[in-house]
Amino acid sequence: MKKFLVMMMAVLIFLAACGQSDQSSDSSKSEDKVLTVGTEGTYSPFTFHDKNDKLTGFDVEVTEAVAKKMGYKVKFVETQWDSMFAGLNSGRFTTVANQVGINDERKQKYQFSKPYTYTNAVLVTRKNSDIKSFDDVKGKKLAQTLTSNYGKLAKDKGAQITQVEGFNQSMELVLSNRVEGTFNEKLSVLDYTKQKKNADIKVIEGDAEKSQSAFVFTKKTDKSLIDKVNKAIDELQKDGELKKISEKWFGEDVTQP
Repeated sequence: MKKFLVMMMAVLIFLAACGQSDQSSDSSKSEDKVLTVGTEGTYSPFTFHDKNDKLTGFDVEVTEAVAKKMGYKVKFVETQWDSMFAGLNSGRFTTVANQVGINDERKQKYQFSKPYTYTNAVLVTRKNSDIKSFDDVKGKKLAQTLTSNYGKLAKDKGAQITQVEGFNQSMELVLSNRVEGTFNEKLSVLDYTKQKKNADIKVIEGDAEKSQSAFVFTKKTDKSLIDKVNKAIDELQKDGELKKISEKWFGEDVTQP
């Protein structure tokens, strides 16, 4: 009888240990951390598809580097720019990596990480346009995404807005003479002129403030997550990884002020 009881106890202990092992394995799987990120996928050189249809770009690589430092995996959710904040608000993704400019209006509604891009707006027109400065766009048709910093700049300068989905469409409208120009991100324009050296455009510098772009989160997002993102950005700047990514795409470091 004693032998039987001892054997039963041994079996029970073994089964309990197996159960704990299984639970531990399940728990480990459930703890895989995923950062869900909204991005356009049509905004070269920041977030776009290469010739093999792979999502790539400056913002994509920065996001992947940040997530790796945090110990997270990344899941990108591709969304048109004018639906981006609606997607963030509804919880379709946790953050956005799409050259989201930091401004006072957005800071009232959202939380931001530390900036990872510093740049400024430029005005693109055709070479024969009579527009010479930012102030010359008053009453002129400009192609802009409505919710971007550049759309706001165009409105502030008194331009008439023709709504577009992104940078490439803006350039198409400028070159086809359907609009007079577009305010846009300097680095995007430089990349465009690098790819299309004979494009019939001129680039005008102006008085717009230098802009800073960062990851954006809702006010409900736990601050500890944003702290992890900020720590990762700091580490990537210190070890030179952000600079390396920037120089790959732009030939200079745009990750520092």
